[in-house]
Amino acid sequence: MPMSPLDTVAAPLATHPHGALNARRAWGIAGLGLAGLLFLSLPFLGLFLSTPWPRLHLQSGDLDAVWVSVSYSLIAVAAVVVFTTPVAWWLARHDFRGKWFVEMLVLLPLLTPPLAMGLLLAMSYGPYSWLGQPLGHLGLSLTNTPAAFLLAQVYGSAPYYIVAARSAFEGVPRELEQISLTLGQSPWRTFWRITVPLAGLGLAAGVALAWVRALGEFGIVLIVAYYPQGIPVKLWVNLQDTGLQAVYPLLWLFFLIGLPLPLLLGAWSRRAQRGH
Repeated sequence: MPMSPLDTVAAPLATHPHGALNARRAWGIAGLGLAGLLFLSLPFLGLFLSTPWPRLHLQSGDLDAVWVSVSYSLIAVAAVVVFTTPVAWWLARHDFRGKWFVEMLVLLPLLTPPLAMGLLLAMSYGPYSWLGQPLGHLGLSLTNTPAAFLLAQVYGSAPYYIVAARSAFEGVPRELEQISLTLGQSPWRTFWRITVPLAGLGLAAGVALAWVRALGEFGIVLIVAYYPQGIPVKLWVNLQDTGLQAVYPLLWLFFLIGLPLPLLLGAWSRRAQRGH
């Protein structure tokens, strides 16, 4: 008779002098773990069970919200990768006086509540702010515009990418980079041929995290870029205007659009780890 996963955990402990006690502990730990997983999955199970499948239909403007979120999220994530990858590499590879201050600047947007972050952006980039007024004279408005939407997404996603990318770069052995340099490769070629491939899984995880954060950002967007409406704000509008029944179609679309990338990258990471 095939063994269950719990039997697999507990069976090797049964031969130990304290096997019975250890087996009970293993069963207890495994039971707590399964209870935790069940607790985390309950909201998603509830979504599936409560969705009115026969009456499911999109609300007016839902597809426009999907287009806004997806298109701007792609641009925001690309900007985050281009402009913050050097920051992550710099923090991973250099020690300098005041490094703690730079790390604090990176973590501040991550640790600040989204609504508070939105208020901070409004104070800095709003039409009557110290920075918004001169930008307005140049024709750039950062309130309720596509540019403001991108700004909110970048502030919401960039710190997560930097933290993940920095960890990925720190995992690359410096000896391999030094060998490449001694063989005559330039620092730039060493970065692209040695550092980036070896840090690839961690960088991909950072991209996936930035994608989900940009796509799902609500608090910051609500303050500085209520228009154009993306998926999170449109969910809020549907809930307020029509009720809970109106959010199901767009909520399912959000999961179908947002989850495949991190799930695929997670599967790729596990496969790569088994390959090693």
